[in-house]
Amino acid sequence: MDEVSVPTAVASSEQSSELLGYPPEARLLIVNCDDFGMYPAINAAVIESIEEGIATSCSLMVPCPGAPQAMKLLSQRPQIPFGIHLTLVCEMPAIPWGPLTDRERVPSLLDPAGELFSPTPAGRATLLSQARLDEIELEFRAEIDAVADAELTPTHLDFHCLADGGRDDILDLTIGLAAEYGLAVRIWLEPGRQAMRSRRLPVTDNDFLDSFSLDIEGKAARYAQLLRDLPAGLNEWAVHPSLGDKESQTVDGGWLVRRTDYEFLISPQAREVLQQEDKTVVDYRTIQRVWSKTVSP
Repeated sequence: MDEVSVPTAVASSEQSSELLGYPPEARLLIVNCDDFGMYPAINAAVIESIEEGIATSCSLMVPCPGAPQAMKLLSQRPQIPFGIHLTLVCEMPAIPWGPLTDRERVPSLLDPAGELFSPTPAGRATLLSQARLDEIELEFRAEIDAVADAELTPTHLDFHCLADGGRDDILDLTIGLAAEYGLAVRIWLEPGRQAMRSRRLPVTDNDFLDSFSLDIEGKAARYAQLLRDLPAGLNEWAVHPSLGDKESQTVDGGWLVRRTDYEFLISPQAREVLQQEDKTVVDYRTIQRVWSKTVSP
């Protein structure tokens, strides 16, 4: 997963929470389930984490083998807000996926074997060094349009295993696509956050949390403490729930990270901490409303 640190507060003249209409001292949290659509055990856990747990939204990986089932689940639950987890890499050789675009149209996105790169440091570096922006746009549009063709309405765009797209021009392209489609964008690295807030576009105010950065041992207690210590402003956690069943264990080396995420998200402890603390959980619909009014195509 992307390189991350755990949240600490950062200084800003005007916090994104204020751009959303909240007072400066408000502590807001988005709990977004990434990797929805990767495989069925993730799909089931994501739905339960939102409907029964503390998660507030999810991000759909359109090229993945579990995406048709995930889109069907979303069509049956229009109340669930979701984004599109733009996907240029594949880390699951047991359940491989490729680009939605015909391979001959996007050769710069493929490795020598004609497949998507693995998101290892070397794989990402090679992809980002050779990927043509016009071919990235073809693939991103294909993923966005596949969701539209399914008559689903996303709230935002974010990236799978490429922090803020991995390159400035990829991020700029994505912001342009978001403006065209009326969506927000998850941006969590500096200076991207500063640049967006200077345009009065809300992004996380504090350090972004990717659940793959947390130790598995003692994770529930760590999550509970992070909830209690949540700093003022807009915060976002990218969590990765899965049932962690036998199928998951066969195909996914990160299944235990996902299983422990799932266990906390649906736990009574998580709900109790939120109820005891002065926190507000939000989702990307709140962010999208401001982005769609502020960014012009």
